[in-house]
Amino acid sequence: MKKWLVTGMAILALLVTAACGSDASTDGSSNDSYTVGATQILEHPSLDAAYDGFKAALEDAELNVEYDYQSAQNDQNNVATISSNFVNDGVDLIFANSTPSALGALSATAKAGGDIPIIFTSVTDAVESDLVTAMDEPGENITGVVDQHPEAIQKTVGFIDQYFSGAKVGLVYNAGEQNSVSQINAIKEAADGNSLSFEERTVGNSSEVQQAATSLAGEVDVFYIITDNTVVSALDSVVGVANEQKIPLIVAEPDSLAKGGFATFGIDYYTIGYRSGEMAAEILKGDKTTKDIPVEYPSGMELFINKEAAEAQGIEWNDDWDDAEMVETEE
Repeated sequence: MKKWLVTGMAILALLVTAACGSDASTDGSSNDSYTVGATQILEHPSLDAAYDGFKAALEDAELNVEYDYQSAQNDQNNVATISSNFVNDGVDLIFANSTPSALGALSATAKAGGDIPIIFTSVTDAVESDLVTAMDEPGENITGVVDQHPEAIQKTVGFIDQYFSGAKVGLVYNAGEQNSVSQINAIKEAADGNSLSFEERTVGNSSEVQQAATSLAGEVDVFYIITDNTVVSALDSVVGVANEQKIPLIVAEPDSLAKGGFATFGIDYYTIGYRSGEMAAEILKGDKTTKDIPVEYPSGMELFINKEAAEAQGIEWNDDWDDAEMVETEE
């Protein structure tokens, strides 16, 4: 009888030990690992900041994530190849940083059944770009955070109209970027009835940006550079023309101020990247699906000014700007 009791207790102990081991494994969700394919149209400060924010949010969520980061180097052929490779590799989620990257990811996942969730950011108009049907109706496998505050262009155009009344505004953009076309249309709509007029130059790649800016120098009073990936990646050349010709350079996001732009009503790209990362964490944890998360606008916007750039571009300081968020030019 004692021998049977001892044997029974030993078996019970083994079962308890096994059960404890099972609980530890199940409860140890931190041991789960995920692969995220990160696709970005090219490197520039705003997109890089958004990617940093995305990774920070997943780190704060204590998820074990391995990243496969791929830059398309502003080549649409690379965009398609990168997204197809992510699908073939069976990544757990795709982070698409820019409109071309999001469109490429959506196309590649659709061909494979649309099972891989996509979180985008640095997209200006998700509806006009056909990424989603409406802001509150995300797609089957895609949602994210846009980079255009609903009032940003209206406020920026109003700023130019107020402080550079009657100016002819120079616009340089890549007409092949849907983001850019929608912004240019929004600028013209916002300027309807005010004192401003516009002169445009379109470019096909970053090497054409300086020539386009130079050709505008004798014709315009102000430059307004939108969040066009091709132009922003070559912003140094526009800054050079603006400083040399004493033309105020209005930009569309604070990171371009650090490169030498004068003023913007902008957002923080790190912040929208971080919010995108929070969305990704909810999906990877299984708490939500893309269909549960509406596309979001940036949470805030304010006036940013680079005082050093103002001096370089011959702009007379206005006391109204004293309360703006100041940005210094990066060395």
